[in-house]
Amino acid sequence: MKVLVAGAGPAGLYFAFLAKRARPDWDLRVLEQNPPDATFGFGVVFSERALGFLREDDPETCDFIAPRMEQWSDLVVVHRGTPVRIDGIGFSAIGRLELLRLMQQRVSSTGVTPEFGTVIRDERQLSDFDLVVAADGASSFVRSTRDFGTTAEPLTNKFAWFGTTKIYETLTQTFVETPDGTFNAHHYRHSPRTSTFVVECDAATWRRAGFAAMDEAATLKYCEGVFADALAGHPLLSNKSIWRNFPKVRNRRWVSGNTVLIGDAQRTAHFSIGSGTRLAMEDAISLNKALAEHADIREALAVFEAARRPIVEKLVAAADASGAWYERFPEHMRLAPREFAWSYIQRSGRIDRERLRQVAPRFVAGA
Repeated sequence: MKVLVAGAGPAGLYFAFLAKRARPDWDLRVLEQNPPDATFGFGVVFSERALGFLREDDPETCDFIAPRMEQWSDLVVVHRGTPVRIDGIGFSAIGRLELLRLMQQRVSSTGVTPEFGTVIRDERQLSDFDLVVAADGASSFVRSTRDFGTTAEPLTNKFAWFGTTKIYETLTQTFVETPDGTFNAHHYRHSPRTSTFVVECDAATWRRAGFAAMDEAATLKYCEGVFADALAGHPLLSNKSIWRNFPKVRNRRWVSGNTVLIGDAQRTAHFSIGSGTRLAMEDAISLNKALAEHADIREALAVFEAARRPIVEKLVAAADASGAWYERFPEHMRLAPREFAWSYIQRSGRIDRERLRQVAPRFVAGA
């Protein structure tokens, strides 16, 4: 069987690894338009529960990745300069480039060498394969060659994915009000030497601050000033850290003929719940299982979508609710620090007071 995997991000690499390990006779190619060491941003984060899927389905890969991860058990919300700690909300993080390097090693162990710097520009490049797995991201070219019923809606907030040499004890959400407007930073360590520092603001604040006319150096300097307390004298670092609007991508169908969508090509999940990479890797696991259980490709793809869609839609609904909360975070900042933390932790609709009492008893007791 001839298989094309378009994209060498976490979804594409992990699917290629699982598929080739299980079926060494497959003729499998992985095409990626970027070089092997090219990535934007800094760290990616997994909730404590999110890593459970990997421990259960692929303990060998989990043991391969986990030692490179930073882990913590609480999170902190800072509002009006007041930190509020929420216990029991564990996370792990790893540098995005480090994760890609580890996954490249996994896929190479099966004898597959991803073809980096290879751009798919023409639909005819897809025609010679029995199965095409579109793992080429939110702006997927492969997806554009088929009718998946795609919609892409940008959210209104602006965000930029920076890093810093400041090492944080735990995942922290810092909210700051300035003369230009309101800002939020999602920051957490993803290696012993570097932390991720995602800066977000509403569109009106972005305009008043004058970011449209700033170069990279001016942008870093401005954001360092906004978050001077959180950075404690450390600089911000840039890695293709341009301002973006988060794209909300959805597809009415995940399958068209012999082509299937996984990862961000299939749907995006707002970064505030830390589930994008988890969803991508779970897609790879689920698709590989369907292909193992059904010899007919189209039947396997239909089974994959039917089984996986309800799970994805539940997580995506939580991500959408979280994204909607961030779109209105200046309004929520009218609350006092502890009430604000309550609003924050319940933003996805997945944690009610009773569940929070079980996972974060010290936080609830303090209320």
